[in-house]
Amino acid sequence: MRPRERILGNLESIYRESYDGAKAAGEPHRMVDLENAYMRDQLMLEILLDIRDLFSVAPAAPSPGKSALEQLEAIRRLTKLR
Repeated sequence: MRPRERILGNLESIYRESYDGAKAAGEPHRMVDLENAYMRDQLMLEILLDIRDLFSVAPAAPSPGKSALEQLEAIRRLTKLR
């Protein structure tokens, strides 16, 4: 599994290259669009990475006899610790 920093660094380098090209071409509107797209994509990627991290940790086996809601609550408590 690739580290979070590497993935986010790759995202930044992709946008940085496009942003620098727009800056060199004197396209301020394109630069603003790229900044906004970068922030949106970074946020979505961080959410996906958080989900990936949650699934990579095996939760403790639920106690027999617990309802599905109690089991979900136990998982929610585990994820809030991160």
